[in-house]
Amino acid sequence: MILFPPAKLNLGLHILFKRKDAYHEIDTIMVETPFTDVLEITPAEQDEFIQTGIEVPSDGTPNLCQKALNRLRLEKEIPPVRIHLRKQIPVGAGLGGGSADASFTLKGLNELFELGYSDIELESFAAELGSDCPFFIRGGLQRATGRGELLSKLPALHKKYWLVLLNPGIHVSTAVAYSNVLPDSARPPLDHLLKKNDISLFTNDFETFVFQEFPAIEQMKMTLSDLGAIYAAMSGSGSSVFGLFDQCPNLPNSLTQFAIFQGDWEI
Repeated sequence: MILFPPAKLNLGLHILFKRKDAYHEIDTIMVETPFTDVLEITPAEQDEFIQTGIEVPSDGTPNLCQKALNRLRLEKEIPPVRIHLRKQIPVGAGLGGGSADASFTLKGLNELFELGYSDIELESFAAELGSDCPFFIRGGLQRATGRGELLSKLPALHKKYWLVLLNPGIHVSTAVAYSNVLPDSARPPLDHLLKKNDISLFTNDFETFVFQEFPAIEQMKMTLSDLGAIYAAMSGSGSSVFGLFDQCPNLPNSLTQFAIFQGDWEI
């Protein structure tokens, strides 16, 4: 079985307030993209995990794909499997690649071994693996609230864009970004803004701090805007930046070297 876990983008990200459990309450619109990792899951004589492509730093603990397998094994007996993850989505880039890999492992195992779990049940398992993980069970276009695990499916906009996705190779600590963001709960919910049919109204609250710390990331966004992007923003807590265009732009060399995906995209 071969699966393609997609990167996600945040079309707007509001930090509302810090909760008593130390998490932040957020409001964001997440959407999956055509840019993917490649995940192969096959029955085997013994468990094997192989990771190729972009190197994923290891802290000695199991990869998220392995954690997903271990989580399902707490519920049902699953025979040995070989998991091969070809990593193409940059790590720690605000694109949710690791979360997608974990959730697609859950989905793949559920289908391969006919475990019978519903999407709701898989989302519950995914929430234990990470805040972004539940989104990737159903994907598409969704609003996420709470700490990111409370999801509501949104109808597709049926709008076509040319997507330019840039990654500067800068690591932005999510914990540090959260600790420096200024929460603001006095704004309209993002799904209300979405109904105005003007994507340029969205903002990402992490940009203020991240751009101060890393001016090169802000410059990327500004250059995309100058090239005519209908909407340009940083995804998540960074460091990836994307632009949505009516047609393929002529990227300058200063951006081409950081482009990790370009192509037609319908939201």
